[in-house]
Amino acid sequence: MTSDDLTGLSRTARLDVLFTGYVGDNVAGTVSLVREGDRVIVVDPGMVPDRSAILEPLAALGVSPDDVTDVVLSHHHPDHTVNIALFGQVPVHDVQAVYTRDSWDSRDADGVHLAPSVRLLATPGHTPQDLTVLVGTSDGVVALTHLWWGAEGPDDDPYAPDRGLLSAQRERVLALADRIVPGHGAPFTPGAKTPR
Repeated sequence: MTSDDLTGLSRTARLDVLFTGYVGDNVAGTVSLVREGDRVIVVDPGMVPDRSAILEPLAALGVSPDDVTDVVLSHHHPDHTVNIALFGQVPVHDVQAVYTRDSWDSRDADGVHLAPSVRLLATPGHTPQDLTVLVGTSDGVVALTHLWWGAEGPDDDPYAPDRGLLSAQRERVLALADRIVPGHGAPFTPGAKTPR
């Protein structure tokens, strides 16, 4: 089975977007919560107007920062990482390793399952170290990714070092996901106008 084979991905996780990111005069990253079994995973706890923009939606869902078991980073830009410390000393996952306190455990994230319905994919595009989180929900497979900033693009990511690689990874994720949670926007269902 390859990382692109969805037969091993369950569909029992719950996904909540805690904060919808944006880009304009100010910038904020989209922050998400994934729950399945005993795993409580925060994805991209980055820049927001105030930490309450993460903590209040979390509390409204009945989740304390102490309940979080893992943090996942789509990449290492500060707008997606600056609030990691809200979640104590839990494992932090990126494309190349798991970091816990002073331990750096190198591993290739491509195909790693954090839970039966949560799989990591190495998807270089926005940066060479991008990671996409596939989440199997009762409504389908959702990709949490920075391959798209938002539903409308931009078509050409101004930070992408290799446009061909970005396009190939977008096609890869579109073949797997029913919905996209982009790096700086609201979730969307991909269609013919989705940037490739």
